[in-house]
Amino acid sequence: HPLDSLKLRNPGKMTDSNQIRIRPEREGNTQAIDLVISVAFANAEHSDHNEHHIVRGLRKANCLSISLVAEDEATHAIVGHVAVSPVNISDGSEDWCGLGPIAVLPQYQGRGVGSLLMERALANLQARHSAGCVVLGNPKYYMRFGFRPDPSLRLQGVPPEYFMALTWRKPTPTGTVSYHHAFELFA
Repeated sequence: HPLDSLKLRNPGKMTDSNQIRIRPEREGNTQAIDLVISVAFANAEHSDHNEHHIVRGLRKANCLSISLVAEDEATHAIVGHVAVSPVNISDGSEDWCGLGPIAVLPQYQGRGVGSLLMERALANLQARHSAGCVVLGNPKYYMRFGFRPDPSLRLQGVPPEYFMALTWRKPTPTGTVSYHHAFELFA
């Protein structure tokens, strides 16, 4: 896949090769993924710091539709992760997913690693003929990938400008979105 291995923007002094490879999670990666997520969210102001528990819960329930890691090719260290899981929409629409959490180690942030993970996850969803994807987060970041706030889709307790959708198959559903219960257990 063309996004498997790309040069990083602003590589600085990270590695000799400055190469990041995006690949599916493998058995044996769970501890490294937990660490990346924990460290990435350690200082996040809108976090309960339970994101790694959410990913574990999704994995245990076999509800990780997509689980990709960013691997530094020079060190073989996992430096980023993105999870995608199915969501339910109250109108009964099918084939919708929720993206997140997405995490990148602080020393790799601002260098395009998160963008590589996002682009690959979205490409995988499109290849699977998903109807659409929702995300909760910073509009400035996620709108770069085509996400837009959509008043027809709601996430309870969340200001609408922070809950966005990307629709590949029309019509866009109308209703309340609910994530897997792993998100509620650790909220």
